Amino acid sequence: MTIALAERLQHTIRQDVQSMHAYAIQDSRGLIKLDAMENPFPLPPQLQRELGERLSTLALNRYPGPRNAEVIERLAAFAELPAGCRLMLGNGSDELIDILSVACNRPGATLLAPLPGFVMYEMSARLRGLSFVGVPLTADFELDEAAMLAAIEQHQPALTYIAYPNNPTANLFDDGIIGRIVAAVGRQRGLVVFDEAYQPFSSRTRMQSLAAHEHVLVMRTLSKFGLAGVRLGYLCGAAALIDEIDKVRPPYNVSVLNAEATLFALEHADEYGRQAALLRSERARLQAALAALPGVTAFPSEANMILVRVPDARHSFEGMRARGVLVKHIAPLHPLLAGCLRLTIGAPGENDAMLKALSATL
Repeated sequence: MTIALAERLQHTIRQDVQSMHAYAIQDSRGLIKLDAMENPFPLPPQLQRELGERLSTLALNRYPGPRNAEVIERLAAFAELPAGCRLMLGNGSDELIDILSVACNRPGATLLAPLPGFVMYEMSARLRGLSFVGVPLTADFELDEAAMLAAIEQHQPALTYIAYPNNPTANLFDDGIIGRIVAAVGRQRGLVVFDEAYQPFSSRTRMQSLAAHEHVLVMRTLSKFGLAGVRLGYLCGAAALIDEIDKVRPPYNVSVLNAEATLFALEHADEYGRQAALLRSERARLQAALAALPGVTAFPSEANMILVRVPDARHSFEGMRARGVLVKHIAPLHPLLAGCLRLTIGAPGENDAMLKALSATL
């Protein structure tokens, strides 16, 4: 970088942006990729051919049109959206998080979320000029009810995020505590967003709570459903609330390719359901196998990942990578995650390789 360019960047780029780190994506070439909670299964060959034929007929020379309305209709039925609610589409959940930050960025607005949690809540808040308040979980990764209620009372957040299940801890929070948090945010005239990115693997959902709470939103993505490469998220809530938030959405934010691939996936939801069931079965098998490894603590999971604590997380991460298996070293993200790795649940053979590689590092 030349001196002139360095001076130009210093003059034009926000100082807080210069101080940030970009969202890191690990190089997975040549490795078994178990670091990003992706569905490991491709479509069967026949369905691949059918999808390819459908996508090849799309009018790529035209902006997206009525098919997006059909996606909304089909997703509403698939998600069993309560009466009086509607949903809007995003280019993945990340765009929806950003849209919410823009829509709620009134002077002095605050975004609140438990920590450790999904990093994009804080990143979006800071980039959009909202204050961010992180409330640490308890040592067993449960919501700290007293701390959450105190923070809500003090900061009166415009947005409170609750990942359900949480990332990276993979657990569902206590519903009694959640109910009291929802009520507290309601009294402060804020919004609660339940991020259900891992819903295909979870035993519970907050979707039906939308009917009882007009200040509650539920956000989901098809990334964990099996379409991480398609980038399609959706936000559900009271119709009047979604109508206001939707004003911020960029025009044509969901491409015709995204929309058609989503419609195709919903038509073959049974195949994706079969894949999710296999991953849930593998999750149970992995939990049992991890519990038998010396020095390993595997925490309960309702997602397609398992949080583990090992004697030396950096050593195990690097040792597993050297043995061809890529997982996520998350110990540096928060003090509560000391010694922790996040393991994505893969196909059976991938999971066997992961267990073997982890065991070798212990």
